[in-house]
Amino acid sequence: MAGETKILVVFYSLYGNTAKLARAVGAGVTEIPGCTAILKRVPETMPRETLQQLEKSAAYQKAQEEMKDISIATLEDLQDVDGVIFGSPSHFGNAAAQLKQFIDATVPLWGKGQLAGKVGGVFCTSGSIHGGNEATLISMLLPLLHHGMIIVGRTYEDFSLVNAGTPYGASATSGPNHDQPPTDQDQVIARSLGKRIATVAQKLKG
Repeated sequence: MAGETKILVVFYSLYGNTAKLARAVGAGVTEIPGCTAILKRVPETMPRETLQQLEKSAAYQKAQEEMKDISIATLEDLQDVDGVIFGSPSHFGNAAAQLKQFIDATVPLWGKGQLAGKVGGVFCTSGSIHGGNEATLISMLLPLLHHGMIIVGRTYEDFSLVNAGTPYGASATSGPNHDQPPTDQDQVIARSLGKRIATVAQKLKG
């Protein structure tokens, strides 16, 4: 085996639900011997006046406190890994602007093909069952294709996708008030996504 296989899990989370899914994805990665999960958050780009309003929310404060152990991602983080899994809440059927801005900033890496051949995957949360999960996941996969990454999704081999998740990636519903954390089954799906991506990345690494 050609050394340790490293998988970067990069996400944006406001109320902690996407962060919980990210931790489950990371846990799945580490189920594969020789694989390591690295969790990172993208920078916050929300206007200061908007953040000041959010900071009055106990739920927001709690979520931010729980994520303090996760550092901010840089473009360099993307280069020194064998796979990248992006996560975001669904905002109007698309990834959050914060994650999209981070991905848009990868143009220099794209120009040099520095992500080409790496394994990639995605996960998301939304406020309702039909709140744009699949559209968001698909939109997040498009930049990975432009980078020449090898996309890995979920399979129906254990039929757990019948009740949770999608073939495009892991997902969860957090409710209109963002107060419904990922269910046990959501987290099982997220772990299986991380595990599958780690397995493929390790095999490709040789």
